[in-house]
Amino acid sequence: MVIDPKHEDVSSSPARLEAVSGPLEGRTFLLTEGEVSIGREPSNQISLLDSLVSRRHSVIRKDGGGFLIQDLDSRNSTFVNNVPIKERLLADGDQIRIGKSTLVFQGLTTNDGDGRASLKFDTEPTPGGPTLVLRKQDAIYLQPSRLQALRASERTVRDLNVLLNFSKSLNLVHGLAALQEKVLEAVFEISPADRAAILLTEEGTQGFASVMGRDRRLGPNQTIEVSQTILKRVIEEHVAVLSNDVPSDETYREAESLLAPRVSAVLAVPLEVQDKLLGALYLDTSSQGARFDSELLQLVTALGNVAALAIENAHHLERLGDENRRLQQELNIEHNMVGESERMREVYQFVSRVAARESTVLIQGESGTGKELVARAIHGNSGRANRPFMAINCAAIVDTLLESELFGHEKGAFTGAVGQKKGKLEMAEGGTVFLDEVGELAAPLQAKLLRVLQEREFERVGGTRPIKLDIRLITATNRDLNDASRGGTFRQDLYYRLNVVSVELPPLRERAEDIPLLAAYFTSKYSEKVNRRVAGISPKARACLLRYPWPGNVRELENAIERAVVLGSTELILPEDLPDSILEEAASAEGPVTALHDGIREAKKKIIEQAIEQANGNYTEAAGLLGVHPNHLFRLIRTLNLTPKRQRRA
Repeated sequence: MVIDPKHEDVSSSPARLEAVSGPLEGRTFLLTEGEVSIGREPSNQISLLDSLVSRRHSVIRKDGGGFLIQDLDSRNSTFVNNVPIKERLLADGDQIRIGKSTLVFQGLTTNDGDGRASLKFDTEPTPGGPTLVLRKQDAIYLQPSRLQALRASERTVRDLNVLLNFSKSLNLVHGLAALQEKVLEAVFEISPADRAAILLTEEGTQGFASVMGRDRRLGPNQTIEVSQTILKRVIEEHVAVLSNDVPSDETYREAESLLAPRVSAVLAVPLEVQDKLLGALYLDTSSQGARFDSELLQLVTALGNVAALAIENAHHLERLGDENRRLQQELNIEHNMVGESERMREVYQFVSRVAARESTVLIQGESGTGKELVARAIHGNSGRANRPFMAINCAAIVDTLLESELFGHEKGAFTGAVGQKKGKLEMAEGGTVFLDEVGELAAPLQAKLLRVLQEREFERVGGTRPIKLDIRLITATNRDLNDASRGGTFRQDLYYRLNVVSVELPPLRERAEDIPLLAAYFTSKYSEKVNRRVAGISPKARACLLRYPWPGNVRELENAIERAVVLGSTELILPEDLPDSILEEAASAEGPVTALHDGIREAKKKIIEQAIEQANGNYTEAAGLLGVHPNHLFRLIRTLNLTPKRQRRA
C-alpha cells in the first residue's frame, strides 16, 4: 500500500475587525486566540472614545473554530446586524454596532490544498515466517501486575520515562493533526525508523479514513510506502507485528511495497481503546545496520496505547465541536425576532426543526407575543420561502366577508360581486397561509377549512368547480383550542388537523431578561424612523421597564418605546417619557420615579378619592364621573396604593 500525503498548500488570512464608521474608521484589528475587549476605557484592546460606549462594553473570544461576541451588560447594548445581542457566534461579514462605531467582522479564510493520501494496495501473501507477534495480554507496559514483577533494567527505566514524558507532552497538544505529528516525532526519538505513518480507520467505512506519514530525512508530505500484508494482520487480529530481515523473509517476498524501497525491518502496532480499534501505527527502516527488537516492540505498543486514548479524546472533542456548530446553526436561522432567553432559544430551535417540513403548525400564545413573526420565520426558512406568504386575521373581518377573503368568489355570487375574485388561499399557491386568531372562525368556515386540509381543494363562493391547492397552513390563537373543542365551540376534528406540531410562545413577563434587548431594538428602529437621534435608555427608565408586568407583551413594549422616542427631548429615554401606566407600576413598587411624577401621582389620588366620595363609594359611578372604565379605576386604586372605602349597598 502506498500512502502519498500530497503537499498541503494552505494560505490563510487571520480573522479581523475593520472599523467602517466611528472614531477608529479605517483601522483594522486582528483577532487572536485570546480575548479582545471593546469599550471606552483605554485599557481595552479596542478603545472607542464615545460617551455612548460603556467602559467595558463587549468582548470577542475564540470559540472552537469561530469567534463569539458577548455584551458585558452595557448601557446601550451591542448590535449585530442591527439586532441587540447578549452573545452571538459571528459569521463572516457581520456588522457590529457599538455606540457610533460600526465594525465589520471578517472571518478566518483558508485555501486548503488536497491533503488526502492516495492508497495503492500490493499483493497479499499469507502471513508466516520468522515474524514476532505481540498480543495485548503480553504487553508488559500495559499489565501493571507484570510490570511490578519485572526486573527494572536500565533500558526499562528509560522506556518508562519516555512513556511518562510522552503522556505529559500530549496534554499540551490541541487538535488531531497536531497530536498525530507529536506521535510521529516520538517514534523517531525512540527508534531507528526511517519512515513512520499513522493510519486511522472510521466506523462504517472501508479502508483508512485518514493517513499521516513522515520520512526522517525528507520530512513530512512525502510518499510513504507501507505493507498491506502486515497492516491487515495488525488490524484483523489486534496484534503488534515485528519483522527483521524482510528481504530474506518468504512471507513478504511478493510485497512490492517492502522490496522496492529495500525495507529491512518493519514494526506495526494497533491503536485501540477498550477493544475499539482506531487504526495502526506503522514504522520501517531501510538501514541494513538498524534492527527492531522485542523491547522496542513493547515500547511502541505502549506508546500506541497512550496515543490511541489521546486520539479518541480528540475525536470526541471534534464531535462535540461539530454538534456545537450544528446547534449554533439552528439558532442562527433567519428571523426578525429579538431575544436570547432560554424560552426564546427553544422557539428558535422549534422553527429550525419544523421549517423544512410541510406539516401544519399551530402557534399558541397571548396577544402581542409575536405569533406572526414566528410564522414568517417558519415560512422564510422553508422551501416555500420564495413563494407568497398570506396573513389573515380571522378576528378582524366579519364572517360574511371572511369567507370571500379566504376562498374568493365568482361573479354574481352575492350582491356587490361584480366580478370574479381570487381568495387569499388561491393567491398563496405554492406558499404559506397564516391564519391568526383561528379560534374566532365561525362554524361554517371551520367546516370549509377542514375540507381544504383534508382534500387540498376548495370552491370559490358561488362556484361549483373544485380548485386544487398547494399551500402550507400555519395558524395561531390566544385561546385554548383544546378546551374550545371539548366545549363544542371549535370543531374537534379541525383542532386535530391544525395541531400537528405546535409551540407555545412565552409572555414577556416570563422572559424579562429579553426586555432590555427588545427596548434597545425598538429604540434604534424608531429613532431612525422618526429621524431623531436617541442613543439608548437611561438606567432609571430601564428599571421601570423591568418592573412592569407587560400585559400587552412585546406589542405593548414596542408602543411604549415608540411613544418615548417621539415625545422625548434628550439623547436618552427618561422615565418621564414612558406611559403613565408603567410609571405607576414602578412607583407602587419602589416609590415615585421623579419629583414631577410624584406631584402627578398625588393629584390623581385626590381626584379619585373625591370621585369615590361623590359617588358614595360606588366604584362604577365613580368610574363614570372620571370618564374611565371601572376596570381601569380598580387598577389605578391598586397602583396608587389607595385604601378603598366600603362600597355602598344598592
